Amino acid sequence: MIDLAVFVERSPEVAWHVLTRPDLIAEWLAPTIGFQPVVGTTFIVQVAVPDKPDAEMACQVVVADEPHHLAYSWTDLRGKPPLRWMMDYRLIPHGRGARLFWQMSGFDTEDRFQRFTRNGIERSGTGRCCPSSPRS
Repeated sequence: MIDLAVFVERSPEVAWHVLTRPDLIAEWLAPTIGFQPVVGTTFIVQVAVPDKPDAEMACQVVVADEPHHLAYSWTDLRGKPPLRWMMDYRLIPHGRGARLFWQMSGFDTEDRFQRFTRNGIERSGTGRCCPSSPRS
């Protein structure tokens, strides 16, 4: 599991928009097709892969509690068997902003590729999976 926390200098309401507006998601993560912050919504995240065609991750919203909690499944259908993770974002008011807690779970640490992927994301800090400075 990857477990990160960052302070954002915006209210949870503003940060929520960065987590849930497709045009803003494309800026910090990747383009999406069909995303809505509504439980049960299925959507695609188009992840750029160097020197290869973009990967399309099949996702489904499992929690959408505005402006506090968003979670969705993240499935790479290219794997054999398909690889599945959970992305979980929680926003807690903190002073003049919010604490953003992000977890990505579901890694098989016995699998070399998944361990390499998890370690790379974790080393990048917030990287591209967690917006660190939501804008209004």
